[in-house]
Amino acid sequence: MTKGLKEYFPMIREREEGAQEEFLNVCTGVKGLKFLYDGFFKEIMNPEYVPGRFNDFLSSLMGQRCACYSADLLLRQYKRVRGEGRKFSYRDIRDVYTIVLFERSPEAFHGYPDTYYHYFEQKSDTGLEMEFLQKYLFIPLDIFRKRKQNEGIMDKRDAWLTLFAEDRPERIAELIEAYPEFRAVYEEGYGICRNIEGVMEMFSKELYELDRNTVQYMIDEMQDTIDAQRDEIDAQKGKIDVQKNEIDTQKGTIDKQQQTIEKMHIEHERLRHQTIAGAVSLLRSLNMPEQEIITRVCEQYQIDEAEVHKCF
Repeated sequence: MTKGLKEYFPMIREREEGAQEEFLNVCTGVKGLKFLYDGFFKEIMNPEYVPGRFNDFLSSLMGQRCACYSADLLLRQYKRVRGEGRKFSYRDIRDVYTIVLFERSPEAFHGYPDTYYHYFEQKSDTGLEMEFLQKYLFIPLDIFRKRKQNEGIMDKRDAWLTLFAEDRPERIAELIEAYPEFRAVYEEGYGICRNIEGVMEMFSKELYELDRNTVQYMIDEMQDTIDAQRDEIDAQKGKIDVQKNEIDTQKGTIDKQQQTIEKMHIEHERLRHQTIAGAVSLLRSLNMPEQEIITRVCEQYQIDEAEVHKCF
């Protein structure tokens, strides 16, 4: 039987009725702590309080010991190095790593269901290689959870990602059994939970922010869909306009051809009438009787007598 979290952390409170569901689930051990919540993360990962822990986290992700600065602190780092009073060199500026942990990753990441570690850096489109300070690491924790659903914790990196990704008691117990040093992290977290008023306020803010971000994400997704549909409609409208212009052009060509046919028909009738009239005139010049002229012209041109009379 899976051990409850209260067996590991006796300071967990018994569940009380009437309190917030999310808060009680954590405080009573139904679910684990949400270390991605700002209040928890700032406390347990603060380099001033536990410098070794933060370095250990970075080492497990990057494969080397490194200083991590958010991108907007690059200028501050530059000013600090310049202000140290020694000879300045740009080589003293360390790489800036922006690490993003997604509890719910954007749709684009789900095109890579077996990958939960995406490293980016700036590159030239010509193949020219230069070292830039900005590095980016994106970790979709939801994909990590699915990928590790039926697997154990394989290494220290898995352990750190489990800390931030999992709130299931059985997975947390597995983490603590495999890496006992993480017990101290949870003890600090549950110690924070003793300040009920402060933690309730933190949960309210985090859940509000989560709901707001979720709504904004849904709005952005819908806007992207609307924009794509609008572009598709515009493209189809452009095709329709082109086809309409082609139809109008073809209709104009047909009208011109019809007019030409009508003119040719009129000219044909005129020439035919002129030919018949010439034949009648020729036969008359031979003093041929009128009836014989009519009979011969009808036979020659396959017409009736009425049409021959028009030429007299």
